[in-house]
Amino acid sequence: MSENLIEVRDLKQYFPVRTGWRKTTWLKAVDGVSFQIHPGETLGLVGESGCGKTTVGRTLLYLYKPTGGQVFFEGEEVTEKNIRELRKKMQMVFQDPYSSLDPRMTVEDIIGEPMDVHRLYRNKAERREKILALMETVGLNAEHATRYAHEFSGGQRQRIGIARALAVDPKFIVCDEPVSALDVSIQAQVVNMFEDLQDQLGVAYLFIAHDLLIVRHISDRIAVMYLGRVVEIGDADEVYEHAMHPYTVSLLSAVPIPDPRITRQRQRIVLEGDVPSPLHMPDGCAFRTRCRYATEKCRMECPSLKDVGGGHQVACWNLIR
Repeated sequence: MSENLIEVRDLKQYFPVRTGWRKTTWLKAVDGVSFQIHPGETLGLVGESGCGKTTVGRTLLYLYKPTGGQVFFEGEEVTEKNIRELRKKMQMVFQDPYSSLDPRMTVEDIIGEPMDVHRLYRNKAERREKILALMETVGLNAEHATRYAHEFSGGQRQRIGIARALAVDPKFIVCDEPVSALDVSIQAQVVNMFEDLQDQLGVAYLFIAHDLLIVRHISDRIAVMYLGRVVEIGDADEVYEHAMHPYTVSLLSAVPIPDPRITRQRQRIVLEGDVPSPLHMPDGCAFRTRCRYATEKCRMECPSLKDVGGGHQVACWNLIR
């Protein structure tokens, strides 16, 4: 048995894009990502829109067939042959609670569908009992079972999605920006619920988000992505307090702090230029076109992740210390 619940090795996900008459270019959405997640741990995955965060989560669960690399669950490689069985242990909470639930199904049927697929009950009475227990776990009332998704608020719909993911008693859940479509007051409730569920069930998360404050709050470790690659990964507090990659430092400089005196003293690092197209990636380090510390070596060679101590890994030739 592996000590890692999830192990990702050099994961790649390329999509063919038509760029002309009989011409196809490969869009490198994920290009050589590697990381591990331990049992009961939360790994936060952050980065700009379009950097490949969601694609990583979907590829882990084989919703997209990987172009290259390997994914291991409890030491067993995830393949087309065994993914159906492994789906009982790996689930996903989708970003948009408005489009991820079938409007023609009642809440009871939405939550019960994974149990139907994997035949996890002996009779209808046991099925309903499990569904009501799940609804109670995520803070929904029993009378909600016969209602439809459109009758609920965004926060309630996300709770339905979480209950559906928990229906097969998984060990690992990909949380794809589960609070980004919700009001700020509801975000806190949902994040706290994720933490409570982790304490009760010991489930591990890959928590994908934009909000660095939420990610720091819920994560044990944080991975930062830029254009399909992980550029920095480490303990959440270590990355937040001692970021070394110029991109991570820039992201953290934009995080709001509820203290006007500290805010006035901070220097916001604004990146110049535009994000390069993933269809036409620059040579060497993809971040060099926006980096104030870029050198000729950055143009010649793309850096790989290197440990700088305590499991803190950074992919940069010019670390900020």
